[in-house]
Amino acid sequence: MVVQDSVDAPGVPLEPFLHQVGGHLSVMKYDEHTVCKPLISREQRFYESLPLAMKRFTPQYKGTITVHLRKDSRGRLSLVASPLTENRGPFTVSTESAAVAIWQTLQQSPGGGALPLTQWQHPQLVHSLKESPATALLRSELHLKAQVPSLVEDANGNLMEKGSFNPWGLRCHWAHLHRLCAEYPENQRHRFLLLENVVSQYKHPCILDLKMGTRQHGDDASEEKKARHMRKCAQSTSAHLGMRICGMQVYQSDKKHFLCKDKYYGRKLSVEGFRQALYQFLHDGTRFRTELLEPIQRQLQALLSVIRSQSSYRFYSSSLLIIYDGQETAQTPHGSNVIKVDVRMIDFAHTTYKGSWNEHTTYDGPDPGYIFGLENLIQILQGIHEGQ
Repeated sequence: MVVQDSVDAPGVPLEPFLHQVGGHLSVMKYDEHTVCKPLISREQRFYESLPLAMKRFTPQYKGTITVHLRKDSRGRLSLVASPLTENRGPFTVSTESAAVAIWQTLQQSPGGGALPLTQWQHPQLVHSLKESPATALLRSELHLKAQVPSLVEDANGNLMEKGSFNPWGLRCHWAHLHRLCAEYPENQRHRFLLLENVVSQYKHPCILDLKMGTRQHGDDASEEKKARHMRKCAQSTSAHLGMRICGMQVYQSDKKHFLCKDKYYGRKLSVEGFRQALYQFLHDGTRFRTELLEPIQRQLQALLSVIRSQSSYRFYSSSLLIIYDGQETAQTPHGSNVIKVDVRMIDFAHTTYKGSWNEHTTYDGPDPGYIFGLENLIQILQGIHEGQ
């Protein structure tokens, strides 16, 4: 969505969200507890009319902001947000984080201009990844150091705080910036959704992004897009299991890095390959995290119950995130571990339901494709549990 206002406020610099593991729209970090993404009207209406029972399984909706593109004197591109009056409560923002440093360095050439990502060759990052960023972003499997050498020095010549990142978010962000540059003037305003950062409480967030259901195209898809999505489903585990992997990152405690997989990896998996990938998602490089199985299955069963009660909803092309912390929690005074896991539904740009605006097609009963996927996911996890 485009807003035709002029830009008159300094705004808040947005950062690439470095734990985005899937999707094609760029997700940005607004503050420690908030992310934002380009506003799609259908998705905004979904969040604004969300059934109460589903709220625990979706990110908290925090309103909207306007965003514009900015280029500095050295040619570096950034997105800057201007909060709208409809948003409630202050946001705490850190503009000097490692995310900003990584992104700005990825753009910066020695001569001071912006470089295409495919030409960028920073020796520290290349040394860490053993390949150029362009090659790295296209690989389906990456071993990313959790202690990636920092890329930018501060004003005193000291290296900034070290951190880790998943390359998929930077890939999406780069594509989004270039699309904005090509299609809109620099000061054009765009509307973004503000949503809860569902991984903010985790030190090393392990994330599995599953594209749910046996159908991925929305009711408004063109015949060409419909055929393309149907082909992807037929040739992947979407048809056989009602889900496929769109991306994941798993913290490897033995090597202190994330193991990352993308959607191209997920599309190639067989049913057995999917089961093995799910097992790998719960393995930290040293041991299988058996203690995660019960709480994940418990939350999936609760979500299944909620989905079964949502008549007329079809969650086409939405994703399900399974999240846990790669850093094992310390024991409580009672000698037990506090295990943090989360299950969240995201991406509702193609969700339809009775009463949604401008819908020409309505459905009866709950979403059979989503239920099929959830039931298979629970069954596979149960099989893994029984095998431990």
